[in-house]
Amino acid sequence: MYSRYPKRRKICAVVYLAACLVTPTVAIWPFPPKRFTGNALIDAGSMGLDGDDRIVAFGDFNGDQFLDVLLLGADQQTISVRHWSHADFAFRESTSFRHPRRVQNVVPGDFTHTGKLDLLVMSESQSKDQLDMILYPASLTGGFDVHNPITVPPSTLSQPISIDADGDMKIDLLGITPSSRGNSRAPLQLWQNVWNSSQPNSPLFDIITPAFHGPQCTLANPHSNAVVDLNGDCLADVFIVCDDGRGGKSFQIWVNNKADGFSLAQEGTLPSGFQTVSFADMDRDGTIDMVFTTCSSVSASTGLGSDCFINIAYNQQLKLCSSSTESGITKGVRTCRPHNDLCTVDPNFKFNLTDAPDNELFVRFPLSALYPESPSLLALDTTYTPPIPLAIKLGDANLDGFPDLLLITASGKDRSPSLVYSVPCAAGVVGCSKNGAGRRGWDVAKKGADPLKSVKDARAVSFLDLDEDGTLDIMVQRTGEAGHGHIIFVQNNFYYDAFFMKAIVLNGACDNGWCYPPNSSDRYHVNNHSVMSPFGEELTFVLLQPFGVSYSGASYKYTVLDTAGHRSAAQGIVTPDHILIASQPDSRKSPVGQLPQTSYHALQTPYSFFGLGRTNNYIENLFVGSTVHAKEHYIDMEGVIPNSKVVILPSVNEGEAWKRQLFLRPGEWIPWVTVTVVAGTALLAIIVFVLHLNEKREDELERRRASHHINFDAL
Repeated sequence: MYSRYPKRRKICAVVYLAACLVTPTVAIWPFPPKRFTGNALIDAGSMGLDGDDRIVAFGDFNGDQFLDVLLLGADQQTISVRHWSHADFAFRESTSFRHPRRVQNVVPGDFTHTGKLDLLVMSESQSKDQLDMILYPASLTGGFDVHNPITVPPSTLSQPISIDADGDMKIDLLGITPSSRGNSRAPLQLWQNVWNSSQPNSPLFDIITPAFHGPQCTLANPHSNAVVDLNGDCLADVFIVCDDGRGGKSFQIWVNNKADGFSLAQEGTLPSGFQTVSFADMDRDGTIDMVFTTCSSVSASTGLGSDCFINIAYNQQLKLCSSSTESGITKGVRTCRPHNDLCTVDPNFKFNLTDAPDNELFVRFPLSALYPESPSLLALDTTYTPPIPLAIKLGDANLDGFPDLLLITASGKDRSPSLVYSVPCAAGVVGCSKNGAGRRGWDVAKKGADPLKSVKDARAVSFLDLDEDGTLDIMVQRTGEAGHGHIIFVQNNFYYDAFFMKAIVLNGACDNGWCYPPNSSDRYHVNNHSVMSPFGEELTFVLLQPFGVSYSGASYKYTVLDTAGHRSAAQGIVTPDHILIASQPDSRKSPVGQLPQTSYHALQTPYSFFGLGRTNNYIENLFVGSTVHAKEHYIDMEGVIPNSKVVILPSVNEGEAWKRQLFLRPGEWIPWVTVTVVAGTALLAIIVFVLHLNEKREDELERRRASHHINFDAL
């Protein structure tokens, strides 16, 4: 029959081939389909977190360089870890155990310096005015040694913060002990890390008086203390929120002088109704600013604040020099920071929190200006005991170069997360003056923000990078009253053509080499490293050094040329802050850093993540600072590739070189560039081949004509 209908047979073959090409199971298209489509924020669901647990911390617990989550059950005693599975694009349960008392906070960190994350659990005590602390060391085979926990001396209810106070890259704690709170002038105490794995029954901490030279204050409870570089020398300082004992709050800034300890650089009164403070470079001038909320009152039962304001205190520091050849010193006085030395200290830095028309360093605007129909702010999460203070989360969601705001507003019984974009100042823009002057204005995200608006029972929000794909996504924790679960993730699927960079400074565990367990000749690597090929395949290989974990206090500064050829500089601090390079000459970009806050469920990522804007230029200079008490506590890297992850392994030993690793993360455009290059090369090859045949044919015709030519002179 087929021999009688040859045309029909050809048509059937063509139809069958077309069906094969469009059927997913037999498709020969080499690129995987996109998981999310549409230029919007997309509801990605619970990503495997379907219980009633709440996320209390982030961390890379299995060393695969994907962000995992730490969960706390509804009983506030069950602690579990969920590892991110790239293949499943979801979190998968790994380990779980039950703490004997109600947990108030959990801090992941490498306290035993093994290159793996331990868990420091702060829980309620039989004594109502203190916190008991227990450390669950990481097991070398996975999970935690719950049968041999390490007891830590207790603190007061003001939760201590993680800090490297003595420059040995080990995690110490700074806070107040029950015995020191009676000292009105020097209540601060340091839990100094003295862990010795080779010593049986080694204590984890020694309680000592820290080298804080100056009158100290009493820590507020709750507080938003931070370890962050505020004077611009790439060395983490300490920001402390104080309780004045009369219902008001103040702050102290202690600058880090390495071996000479900390000195009090500035103190001041915080505005009435102060809630919590976050840190980022809001105006992209290369210095870390303060963002905090104030409310006239906060309901103890609902956690809602009324008559709330958003306040931004800008950090005044040395500016970037206008020319790369300028030294920055005039008549022996430092006047600006040179491009090749961004880690120059400014001892005269300051914050001015005076609400006055002529004070350009302080801006405040009412929340009702952004949300006329939802003027209340969720300031406390009262579903947890004790209530958790909710800070404004900062991150550049649209990659325009300036940190945006993520918060929860309320109207009636509805609690909805909201994203607020940072926009240029103009007339009528919230946060700017009436004539349009000002540093930055603010506009509520509306386009593509339906997944956020649909949530009516939010209790906490946070930025994170799902699947480490270079986009800033959103996590929303819910009360469950709406019947849609307790956790949802919102995928940021805006396709912007901006570049990014990740950076992480490791804690130098095992001297950045092989790790040896106590009383054993065995050695181990901390992790394998997984990357994605341009075709979506997961490639795994073992690192030459153990990956280890990050720690609080690292900082980053860098310079880069934008598309207009203008040089910009930036500093870095933890919360994911992304940056775009604008066309302003010699401006700065936003700071990014590493884990400045760890108390009260701060929910900050262990790495720094910042955008580079619409430029594919190499990063000219990347300054990476640590807390090491060495003459040079930072390094300068040149020519760093965009869309990459930089891993820094600092050395505690003076004069020993730091190790650096760079991992390139291919973007979705890589396959298309490959196809374009291959197609272009093939097209050029065809053109060259056709021209070659034409020229060969012309040469043959010319040879034939020459052979038939009669030489009349010869005749």
